[in-house]
Amino acid sequence: MHELSITQDVVRTVVDHTDGRTVAGVRLRIGALAGIVPDAVRFCFDLATQGTTLEGAWLEIEEEPGRGRCRVCRNEFEMADLLPLCPCGSTDAEVVAGRSLMVTSVEVV
Repeated sequence: MHELSITQDVVRTVVDHTDGRTVAGVRLRIGALAGIVPDAVRFCFDLATQGTTLEGAWLEIEEEPGRGRCRVCRNEFEMADLLPLCPCGSTDAEVVAGRSLMVTSVEVV
């Protein structure tokens, strides 16, 4: 489960940027096409925060839908996975949203 190492990296990043202050909560944005299971990150969060300034903090995850843009008709459309299929029938598309993992905010005490 790579979500544990991803969650540990998020915790390290937050610790590095909060200068030893106690963290009350963290908000993340995880894209549907990022290959990360939000429920697994939630499960790993308490374990990853033990012994850090985030121990006991809450975690809120916003799930960003995947979006693609067709190179043929130029329309944007929702993508449930990385196999693009535009409503026009073309598979020539680029991913424009949904691949991110981002700390959007941190609440410190």
